[in-house]
Amino acid sequence: MTTPRREPELPIDSDPASTGSPPVHLAGSSILLVLLGGTAGTAAREGLSLAIPAVGGIPVAIFAINIVGALFLGALLESLARRGADVGRRRSLRLLLGTGFAGGFTTYSALAVDSGLLLTGGDPLGGILYALGTVVVGALATVAGIALAAAHHRRAVSR
Repeated sequence: MTTPRREPELPIDSDPASTGSPPVHLAGSSILLVLLGGTAGTAAREGLSLAIPAVGGIPVAIFAINIVGALFLGALLESLARRGADVGRRRSLRLLLGTGFAGGFTTYSALAVDSGLLLTGGDPLGGILYALGTVVVGALATVAGIALAAAHHRRAVSR
């Protein structure tokens, strides 16, 4: 009879205040990582939004960008959290890819503007559905990203 594997508990975030070092958001290296990731994410979003036209007045590129970004961020953060405390390489990856890239790639402001334009431009139902749909599908995509990363972790641990 085999004993089922028990997953380790997730780590607790480290507290920079207890170490005596400056907060992470004030460190020059952290700012640089976020800047680099944000630049790449913003460039990717702009490229996709220029390449994918609106369909029936609905900005499908921004919708897709926000959904893919939510999926990516859920998977990234779950994956990093399961690997240990938010320090060193994991923190650098979170800042570069999560805060930076995903933060620059996804766009609440374009969602708000596009929803407002639809609402005031003669398609109020489209504006409401676009705004609510993006938020609901984005939340589901985040949960899916978390589930995918957790499943990947379970497979890796069982090998």
